[in-house]
Amino acid sequence: MDEKTLQILEYPKVLERLAAYCAFAASKDKARSLRPTTNLDEARRLQAETREAILFMVTRPDLTIGGARDIRAAVDLAVHGGVLPPADLLDIKSTLVAARTLWRVFEKQENQFPNLYRIAAQLPAPAGLVDAITRAISDRGEILDSASARLGAIRRDLRIAHERLLSRLQRIIGDPKMAPALQEALITQRDGRYVIPLRSEFKGHIKSIVHDQSSSGATLFVEPLVVVEANNQYRELLLAERDEERRILSELSLQVGRQAGELIATVEVIAELDLALAKSRYAEALAASEPELLPIRPKADRRHPGSVIRLSEARHPLLDPRNVVPVDVELDEQTFALIITGPNTGGKTVTLKTVGLLALLAQSGLHIPAHTGSQISLFQNIYADIGDEQSIEQSLSTFSGHITNIIHILESADPTCLVILDELGAGTDPQEGAALARGILTHLIERRITTLVTTHHPELKAYAHATPGAINASMEFDIETLRPTYHLTIGLPGRSNALAIAQRLGMPESIIQSARAELNPTDVRAEDLLDEIHRQRDLARQARSHAERARHEAETLRTELAGKLDAIEDERRSVLEKARQQAENQVRELDEELSQARRALARARQPLEALQAVEEKLENLQDSAARPVERQPNAAVVLQPLRLGDKVAIHGLNMQGVITSLGAEDAEVQVGALRIRTRLAELQPASLAAKAESTPAQRRRKPAADQPAPTFNQPASPGLELDLRGQRADEALDALDRYLDAAFLAGLPFVRIIHGKGTGKLRLAVREALHNHAHVKAFESGSEKEGGDGVTVVKFKA
Repeated sequence: MDEKTLQILEYPKVLERLAAYCAFAASKDKARSLRPTTNLDEARRLQAETREAILFMVTRPDLTIGGARDIRAAVDLAVHGGVLPPADLLDIKSTLVAARTLWRVFEKQENQFPNLYRIAAQLPAPAGLVDAITRAISDRGEILDSASARLGAIRRDLRIAHERLLSRLQRIIGDPKMAPALQEALITQRDGRYVIPLRSEFKGHIKSIVHDQSSSGATLFVEPLVVVEANNQYRELLLAERDEERRILSELSLQVGRQAGELIATVEVIAELDLALAKSRYAEALAASEPELLPIRPKADRRHPGSVIRLSEARHPLLDPRNVVPVDVELDEQTFALIITGPNTGGKTVTLKTVGLLALLAQSGLHIPAHTGSQISLFQNIYADIGDEQSIEQSLSTFSGHITNIIHILESADPTCLVILDELGAGTDPQEGAALARGILTHLIERRITTLVTTHHPELKAYAHATPGAINASMEFDIETLRPTYHLTIGLPGRSNALAIAQRLGMPESIIQSARAELNPTDVRAEDLLDEIHRQRDLARQARSHAERARHEAETLRTELAGKLDAIEDERRSVLEKARQQAENQVRELDEELSQARRALARARQPLEALQAVEEKLENLQDSAARPVERQPNAAVVLQPLRLGDKVAIHGLNMQGVITSLGAEDAEVQVGALRIRTRLAELQPASLAAKAESTPAQRRRKPAADQPAPTFNQPASPGLELDLRGQRADEALDALDRYLDAAFLAGLPFVRIIHGKGTGKLRLAVREALHNHAHVKAFESGSEKEGGDGVTVVKFKA
């Protein structure tokens, strides 16, 4: 990709923002060195990585790279024979532990996140290095006694020698005869030797070696001769300890050097995973979406390069999203050259930069700040000549500089490239500039090169209208406020507003009329016609706005209707369920009466054939009463199809989650650490569920605090988990009984009881209670991810 174009389109600035979302130096380096790919399969794979990372961060928002560090410099030092300090070795250990943790996270995610799994599967596992560092170095960076048998023996002797040395010195300074000679009764060190402070006038009072004196000369720091041997022994042991520690660090460094390839590869793989997660976080910050990357397929008539640009509500990623005006850029199947006209500071250059930069981001695997469904071709190269007069970072380009750059572009570009030219033909005589601009455009169109151009030359409006493959576009300008609106309109050239602006600013009418008379009548009629087209377009836009408001009102009414229908459906199910329960009771009573009648007839030795017909009818009634009341789908409300990654509400569970797997009739929903499989009819988009909760119908379904709830309402879900940790057994069993009743009445299929492991007494009490509970069908320990023996999963009877 052309490096100059990357600078012109401010691609490195985007990479700097991406790097800010990375967690350590290696991934930041990867972000800053990221370059657009020209391979379609690779670009699509990179987009898929970002998509998977976004979905993964929804289900695992707490995921990080842990304690990974950029250990490349330390590994390089070890390769060249250097001895690594304990801090660097701990960084290497932390990085390897983080790699092991990441692999465990992705190990079972191959089907759901195949691209992220592919990256994580490259994580090597250097054998024994983590254990070797753990045995030798503590978490505080201290070399442990257990690092080697020799170090342990040296430190043991060192402690003994130290205690003996201090004990001798303590006896000396504790001698009453020495008290007058001492400046202070303390033991200190000078040059690694233990000494005592002696008054200078008592210099010959004790046989000793002078090591230092105070600045005033009043105190001498002396080493008594009786402790010289002990001091020597202590000093020798210190040096032996230092040498052994260095030997241990040297051995560990040697192991690091031997496994340098695996360690560097580990850092690279972690950086690649972190970069994918950074892309997902940056996409979330930009409210970006995945673009559809398309190949360039030349048309059969050979008049079109086969490129596609369909960007809906595209925004420049470096501009404040609260202020930027999104633009729609679409080149149809007959068009591949866009010629934009409009006022200065109207947004023409920003539009060009937006399209070029989004193309670069899409080919780099980044999601783009545009509406879902945007499409763009993968270009083999992008060339730009933009002299941005609004940028204080870039000096004004001369005409010769522009021409030199354009010549380079014309020599290098082909039909697989995108060419972006700002202010084409500017900086010279207008007539010659317009002619040169027409010539350049003709050359690019004849070679079928996708081109985006801005210009002030009115001659190019007619050129674009008359040339196949080219189309006009304009940046709108509000005559009333004398300000640009920054909206891009494709299909219409920009109007000449000079006279209108002068008139609005108070230019005398005679001058305005005189100037108008100087204009070519054909140009005047064309401008009047263009004004009428713009006026009709504004009317159409207003009508569309009214239609949008009406559609929004219809959606609101539809949501309210959905709430009302849900309330009716809940009431219907409740009434039918109550009737079914009553029928079951009556059938049970009738069955008991039949059994009594059968026994009475048997005692009276009477035939039983008369009861057979009644028993058959009774069996039919039992079958009917046993059928559960099914929830009917709400056919009056047409919902958008559910997709992977959608946030949904689960009807009846009072919970929300993210769709992780989607089938023809059911779906798997991630709710916290749990995965629940349920029918599609029980799912509803979370946004629609929230709206339905706020509708009058839903508010009417929620009783006031001082009013009893209607008997036909299904009890609210108490949630899928009950945490009993920290409670006494009697308190826990009372809470468990209330919770199980509430969960059974709410229709939950299963629940999780969290009791912890501890001594196991609470777990035994809970499971003993579950053995005898009327609603419990079965129970079992949770999976490893759910907490193992610290959790009991309870399944209810139908």
